[in-house]
This record gives sequence, C-alpha cells and structure tokens, in this order.
Amino acid sequence: MVSLLIYGSYGYTGTLITREAVSRGMSPVVAGRDGTKVTRQANELGLEGRVLDLETSDLVSHLEAFDAVLNCAGPFVDTVDPLVSACLEAETDYLDVTGEFPVFERLRQRDQDARAAGVTLLPGVGFDVVPTDCLAAFLHEQLPSADRLALGVRADASPSRGTALTVLELAGERGVVRRNGRLVQVPPAFRTREIDFGDGPEHAATIPLGDVVTAPWHTGIESVEVYAAMPSGASMAMRATDPFRRVLEVGPVRAALRHGIDAVVTGPGDRRLREETVSVWGEVIDQSAEDDASRRASARLRTPNVYALTADAAVSATERLLAGTNRSGFDPVPPGFQTPASAFGAEFVLELEGTDRELLETPDQDDPDRTALESEG
Repeated sequence: MVSLLIYGSYGYTGTLITREAVSRGMSPVVAGRDGTKVTRQANELGLEGRVLDLETSDLVSHLEAFDAVLNCAGPFVDTVDPLVSACLEAETDYLDVTGEFPVFERLRQRDQDARAAGVTLLPGVGFDVVPTDCLAAFLHEQLPSADRLALGVRADASPSRGTALTVLELAGERGVVRRNGRLVQVPPAFRTREIDFGDGPEHAATIPLGDVVTAPWHTGIESVEVYAAMPSGASMAMRATDPFRRVLEVGPVRAALRHGIDAVVTGPGDRRLREETVSVWGEVIDQSAEDDASRRASARLRTPNVYALTADAAVSATERLLAGTNRSGFDPVPPGFQTPASAFGAEFVLELEGTDRELLETPDQDDPDRTALESEG
C-alpha cells in the first residue's frame, strides 16, 4: 500500500495540505515534534499520528515504512538536511513546500546521491516554486535559445507563522541572482524594474527565491532574476537596512522576533483563501541571436491565493509522484533532484484549480500587444 508521512502537518500550511489530502481520499500519517498538536490533529481527522524529532537516532527506521515524506516544517534550512539524509538511507522519496534558495541548492548538490539511492528529491511543490517553475519551462519552450530569464510575483497574502519565520531566518542574508551560471550575492532589492502584472506597470524589486536554482536546472538558462511587486519606498527601505542586517543574527534579537511571530502571526483566513488571486509574470530573452537583436517571449499566470494553491499543488504533486506518473502520464518520476516542471512538465500548473496562463509575446509575433489566453482551470 502506498503510504505518505506529512511532517510539520499541524502548522498553518501543513494543516491546509493535510486536509486537502484527506479530502481526496488519502490517509497520510501526520507527524511533528509537538505531541499534543500531533495527537489533536490525528484525532480530529481520523489519522495516525507520530511524534517525530528530527534529531532522533532512529529517524531512518521511522521513514522506512513510507513511500514518500512531504515536509511542511519551515524554516526548511533547519529541517531539510536530517529529513533528506534519512530519506536517502530509507529509500523514501522526499517532497517539501520550500521557497528558500539555499534549500534548493543543497538538494541540487545531492542529485547524484539520490540517483544512486533510487530516491526522488522534489522540493518546492507549493506556491514556491510551482507557478514560476512551470512558467519558466513554458517560456523556454517558446524560445529555446533564451539565455536570460526574469520572473515576477505580485501577491498580497498574509504570511503564515512558518513563512514569517522563514523570512526572519533569511533576513540576515543578502539577495541572490544567477549570473552566467553562477549564484551571485547582491544587496537586497539591488535591481528594480516596472512589470505589468495585468493592471499596468508596477514597481518591482529583486528577491532571493528558489527559481535562481530550479529554473536553470531544466531550462539551461544561465542568468535568472526574480522580482516581487512592492511600493518603491519598500525597495528603498530594503537597501537602506542592508548595513544593519547582521543585527538580526544576534541571538537575543532573533529570539525576541521569533517570540513576536509566535504571538501574532497566524495566516490568511478562509475568505482571503477563497477570494485572493496572485499574478506571476515571466520573460525570456535571447541576446545572442545572429542579428544581434534581442529576441524575447513573455507570459503571465493567474493563480489563487498563495496558500490555497500550495495545498492543491503539494497534494497533486504527491499524488503524481506516488502514482509513478510524470509528464507523459505513464512513466515514473526519475530519481535524483527534480523540480515541479522537470518532474511534471510546464502544464502541471494549469491542472491546478483556478489557474490560467496568458501568452503575451513570442519571438516571431508581429503585434506585441496581441495576447492569447492559453488555458483556464
């Protein structure tokens, strides 16, 4: 019998994912460090619960009984290494919903280990990075010779506790982009541009999301930047606070901020989950064309609320991985490091409820204002 363990199942995102899995007829085992919360959730949903400390010496034996582990416990920089090491030894597939670029880079570097173990490592099966990863794959199909990729996100969702803690964890770090095949540290919001997310040009600034690792993996594009829509004052503030980022690494300061997050941050309510939408934009450019003129393709995605899409995407990806299907619908997902698009193809995002894609510009398009609605869910 195919079996799934959801680790960190009782957090805001983990709860949404677990409930979605149950609604589809799955019976995952829920797990985490807090025995009270695990027991409460297991009893509420009629599931088996396990108290699981990632520092336990018998973690491998706990995971050997499962075909896959879905990690929902952020910050993922703290949970990925013990879980993945145990999964490789237990020959158990691994998924998570991270958006943290260091996590993607760590797992990318374990590709050969995973291949040797016959284990699939599939991080980023939530909002980060399913829409952007699939959009990057789609744009690469439009312009296979592209050598530059830019992605942008406009979302207004309230953060969950886990997301807020992840932001805090990364707050002491600088930004990052991929430039000529290398990850390069840059100041926060080091570059800004105007992006049309569907309502006219908006100010956006670079942020360090996982696409700087995932998109090059399956497209081969060596220069990648990711932007987020924000007021111009916000990007200026990000740059201004860069000299003080080391303050956030001080233990007492970080502990106080974590306490504040625990006290006040929950996540968006049901109405926002139902009604909010997100816009994702992407553009690829070929600057090495023989005529020396830049060629480009661009597109937009519209998706539901960040957390609503995460629940749908994470369960859908897990179902497909456990069923042994990939983009052809028949073959198993290959072992090793995978991204949502490399595992399931560019159209995977359009299988999720409430998503549609709009092709804005193609290399041979005569009228750059002409758009084509590609698909709607």
